[in-house]
Amino acid sequence: MSSFEPPVKPRQLAFDLPVDARHGVEDFLVGPSNEQAYGLIESWPGWPASWLRLVGPEGAGKTHLAAIWAARAHAWTLSAEELDEAKVPHLASGGALVIEDCDRAPLDEPALFHLLNATKARGASVLLTARTEPGQWGLKVPDLLSRLRLAPQAEIAPPDDALLRALLVKLFVDRQLIVDTGTIEALALRMERSFAAARDLVDAIDKLSLERGRRVTRAMATEVVASLFPDE
Repeated sequence: MSSFEPPVKPRQLAFDLPVDARHGVEDFLVGPSNEQAYGLIESWPGWPASWLRLVGPEGAGKTHLAAIWAARAHAWTLSAEELDEAKVPHLASGGALVIEDCDRAPLDEPALFHLLNATKARGASVLLTARTEPGQWGLKVPDLLSRLRLAPQAEIAPPDDALLRALLVKLFVDRQLIVDTGTIEALALRMERSFAAARDLVDAIDKLSLERGRRVTRAMATEVVASLFPDE
């Protein structure tokens, strides 16, 4: 007589599928930490200079704000690592330009220097995004550093409590996940208070939910937040 063993439910795999992050102006969450930056972006074309620096920590919404401005200004967008001298005449002719992650990749400093001069001469506008201020980029061209430091800066600070909670909700909605307010409150109380931490936390909860084949519950969410932020 053989014993019956119930089938083991297979463990689902969580794939890194692209998240439908919406970058419209109506999707941007404004709070005390980013209202100055949002106001400067919205004030274009009345900027006080041809160039504007947008500075904030990882995950703070710099790309989202840059996308809002690019749509408004009909700007081209490229990463700093794509910039080289040969592209300067073409890029300067566009009227508006976003250069992202200026502090991350090896930067062609002469190309950026010439591009800033060319866009200013043409009356064009340039939005440069970075996590830090130019003095921390390791620049070797003094004239470039001087020009960048003179440009007005839009700064995004770490999120306040209300914005952090709203951000968690948005990140879950972007992944088509609905969680109750009690879960959001529990996460906000335990997690590190940063934009990047909110993104990483929701990503981890989403993956665990897929692996277990279950909807997101408060118990599941608090399990993840305790593993990611044990000392919070």
